[in-house]
Amino acid sequence: MKLCPCGTQYKHKNLCRCSTTQIARYRSKISGPLLDRIDIHIEVPAARYQELSSNLPAETSAQIKERVDKARAIQRERFKTGSEPIFYNAQMNHKQVRKYCTLGKEESELLKMAMTELNFSARAYDKILKVSRTIADLSESEYIKAEHLSEAIQYRSLDRQFFV
Repeated sequence: MKLCPCGTQYKHKNLCRCSTTQIARYRSKISGPLLDRIDIHIEVPAARYQELSSNLPAETSAQIKERVDKARAIQRERFKTGSEPIFYNAQMNHKQVRKYCTLGKEESELLKMAMTELNFSARAYDKILKVSRTIADLSESEYIKAEHLSEAIQYRSLDRQFFV
């Protein structure tokens, strides 16, 4: 979704001629409850020439696939002893989130602050925990750490900047 009706607000602030009212009306077309059902909200800016023409080494698709396959194997192993037939973190219900997404004191405080400061819903709470569990799995971490939780919160809070 573009950030404003003309689509230039973020990319070329000087070119955008949309009024605050027009932007608010445009953004209100997507309801909060609908946005709440999307796990990850991320902005993907246009790639710059320097990034496209760079010779710096980057992670290959094969390397990324290998990390994802490892994370999926971790998740399948985690859920294989459960009574409900789920295979991945995204399929967890609230009860399973509470069981498999435990947080330490520092992480609990971080999530509490984010919930309070950013006015997240109960649905967002579970989604943040599921996404942070997946990020931890991608890092091959047994526990959800503050860095995993922060990244998941960031993926939820992007829409707060643009859709409030």
